[in-house]
Amino acid sequence: MQKLYLLITILTLSLLGAQAQAPAGPRAGGAAPGGMTGHLYGKILDNDGKPVPYASVIILQSKIDSVTKKPKDVLVKGALTKVNGEFNLEDVPLRRGLKLKISVTGFKTIERPVTFPPLDKDLGNLKLELDVNQLQGVTVAGSKPLMQLDVDKKVFNVEKNLTSAGGTAVDVMKNVPSVNVDIDGNVTVRNSSPQLYIDGRPTTLTLDQVPADAIESVEVITNPSAKYDASGGNAGILNLVLKKNRKTGYNGNLRAGVDKRGALNGGADFNLRQGKFNVSASAMGNQSKSRSTGFTDRNNFGNGGTPSYIHQDNSNRTDGGFVFGKLGVDYFMTNRTTISVAGIKVHGTMKPGETIETRTDSLFSAGTVSNFSQRISDSRFQFNANGLVLGMKQLFPKEGEEWTVDVNYFGGSSENDALYTTNYLKGNTSQIGGKEVQKINGGGDISFLTAQTDFVDPLTKTMKLETGLRFSRKTINTNTLNYFQDPNSGDYVVVPATSIHYKNNDNVYAAYASVSDQIGKFGYKVGLRLESSNYDGEILGKNQKFSNSYPASLFPSVFLTEKLKNNQELQASYTRRINRPNFMQLIPYTDSTDRLNITKGNPNLVPEFTQSFEFSYLKTFKNNSTFMATLYYKYTNNLITRYLQKELNPATNDSLLINTYINANSSYAAGAELTATTNIAKWWSLSANVNIYNSKINTTNYGASQDALWSWFGKLNNNFKLPAKFELQLSGTYQSKTNLPANQPQRQDGPPMQQSVNASQGYIKSMYGVDAALKKSFLKTNALSVTLAVNDIFRSRISEQYSESPFFTQTYSRLRDPQMFRLTLAYRFGKMDVSLFKRKNMGAGMQGMSEVMQ
Repeated sequence: MQKLYLLITILTLSLLGAQAQAPAGPRAGGAAPGGMTGHLYGKILDNDGKPVPYASVIILQSKIDSVTKKPKDVLVKGALTKVNGEFNLEDVPLRRGLKLKISVTGFKTIERPVTFPPLDKDLGNLKLELDVNQLQGVTVAGSKPLMQLDVDKKVFNVEKNLTSAGGTAVDVMKNVPSVNVDIDGNVTVRNSSPQLYIDGRPTTLTLDQVPADAIESVEVITNPSAKYDASGGNAGILNLVLKKNRKTGYNGNLRAGVDKRGALNGGADFNLRQGKFNVSASAMGNQSKSRSTGFTDRNNFGNGGTPSYIHQDNSNRTDGGFVFGKLGVDYFMTNRTTISVAGIKVHGTMKPGETIETRTDSLFSAGTVSNFSQRISDSRFQFNANGLVLGMKQLFPKEGEEWTVDVNYFGGSSENDALYTTNYLKGNTSQIGGKEVQKINGGGDISFLTAQTDFVDPLTKTMKLETGLRFSRKTINTNTLNYFQDPNSGDYVVVPATSIHYKNNDNVYAAYASVSDQIGKFGYKVGLRLESSNYDGEILGKNQKFSNSYPASLFPSVFLTEKLKNNQELQASYTRRINRPNFMQLIPYTDSTDRLNITKGNPNLVPEFTQSFEFSYLKTFKNNSTFMATLYYKYTNNLITRYLQKELNPATNDSLLINTYINANSSYAAGAELTATTNIAKWWSLSANVNIYNSKINTTNYGASQDALWSWFGKLNNNFKLPAKFELQLSGTYQSKTNLPANQPQRQDGPPMQQSVNASQGYIKSMYGVDAALKKSFLKTNALSVTLAVNDIFRSRISEQYSESPFFTQTYSRLRDPQMFRLTLAYRFGKMDVSLFKRKNMGAGMQGMSEVMQ
């Protein structure tokens, strides 16, 4: 009934628009002599005497249909009430059989005959009566589909994901098809690291700094069109769409939760929509008490020196938390102009602490000499992030023509300090024979500034032209001081060779144009993006400056679609993208602040270029179930990846393995991905995703190259509606043996011994995990709910990596937060004042009306 009412309203308003633009035709029979017209006006009120804006007021005339010979109503005149509830109907033809019809969502329709004289008639205040059945239809809306397919992205609705309640975006991603999440929250899409966006804009936040309850949907853009940045590598874009409550009136929700270690989480959302304004605000907090254990085994071959075997046991605990706030205002200036302002604020502190027990066996020809040590680290990482978005949308009388301007700033600052105490033990005992104490103090700022304007022009009824300009600027300023304690005086002495203070700016300039059309059942979207960039940076205090300018390059994109019979569709696409090396990857500085993870930049790096091809088949069934199969192939020239090599450490003058960056010859990934969503029964819905692929990184330009590897990844999610208002969600993932992702970003609180993360020199062993959640709703409106969620039920999500080089072999294993229970209590409230029902934008058809029904 709700959808039918919406359809009728849309058709009615369309007819009104057609009538307003149509030239006057010959008078219908029954008109008053001399073409006399009348004027009707009045005011629409609700039961409480409040004005009802944007109600439909139309004049109909009953006529005999020439075909059916039966009476039918023909539109004569129409209008919408103003914000104050008033309406005016000018030049109403004085005909027989006229009737007035007033309708608006949430009220019973009024129909009454119209009689003249007088010619100028005040209908007075007309009161509408609430329609309880219709209101129920508005508030009890149908569920959104789990997956929606757009021309260049897949959209997954995650609002009702139970297992992530009270968690972060990391927990959300575990149930999104095509996305793989490791135990440290690092995300890959088809075994590559994507760019992270929030509401279509780049962000400095990480997934564990965004609350799960703030996310409405996730867009997986594996093959971005020309509208999106060409930079960012070969994994595409992962866009988090935050909740934007557009229900008319006021509403909100409250929630609070706790996990098995006593970590608290909570939040509140509030939305008010009235008149020309829509205001939404949310605030959330999330504590973390994370625990992990693991070990590392390494065999060093010696290569002319003494071979050795190293075994490490590590135990980590990270306590801390963050708060997240968002405020947004939409101002509907006119029927065609909307101005939006939104801000985000995040603050958090994490305190990682770790103990690493190390045994080193030096394998001399005369025998083995064993040394034992214990490293205790106590760290603190504090971050602040601020985001501000200014947007303007201008619609035009020509349907579909629009102009948008967006300016986005997202910046963050951080402070970090760490104290590493290494005790050298006497044999395999707890007696300390020597000690080394290292202290690191650091901090910095990072910011994104983007400005973009887009213009859409419908050339014909089906053909559309999209153009745009974009500028983005990324600024980094960071300072790290590395100290060692003097064993005699106890004073901390800074080591300049291992300290650094640098700043850099990275600018990208872009313009794009794309044309799309629908010719019968065939559609296409062809685009071309022009993009250039430059950067400049400086290592302060060392008089070292670096700069480079990348020439303008063209990045084409092609999307083709063909609709077949029985709700079937074919899609094919091609794109070209770029990934430019960042400043820290380029500068020839050896960072040995972490003695277990020494890195160095490579000034000889060049950008990598990726060409991607996809071919998809989509089938939609009668019960809204979907099945999609995709074949894909990605080929990258000059892939930027981590690589271990032996060099001299300037801090200690000894030979160590140093993690640097190289341009591999090439890489490729080819595979097939299957995604399905279905309602097996009224009480059971299911989504499944399987990705089978073959991948290889060719490093023959640096020596031997490991063989190509076949792998597969699977994800299954079940939702059950049980009696007594219970809901159950059961989900699982499986990852087979696979190549390490290339150039994955390193987290601030990540694990030690990151030398293992080298995509061209190792692989990840297989693992699986199972999560579950149970929800119970209360009250007649289900406004109160309690959710109990548990992740990694079988303690099986163990991250195991194997890596090798001409200098060593290494096995690394780690388990983090298994069998974590989390209890969340939520309550939603609100009053839907139907006198506030209105359209967000008159030029957008019934957009606003449809939004309040979602």
